[in-house]
Amino acid sequence: MGRIKTRLVKAVTQQLLEEHRDRFNTNYEDNKIKVSELIEVQSKKLRNIIAGYVTRIMKSQAK
Repeated sequence: MGRIKTRLVKAVTQQLLEEHRDRFNTNYEDNKIKVSELIEVQSKKLRNIIAGYVTRIMKSQAK
């Protein structure tokens, strides 16, 4: 089983995808940089979790 995402992570990710969907792709490293450019993230860990969730959503939509 995977880790459960908190409401904060899901809400921030949905907002980012609504506003900037064209900037993200299926590459985690690229998404990590773009997340830190677009929002002020409190910690590196939170940024990585958000970037991972964005990547997961983009991969599922690419199928």
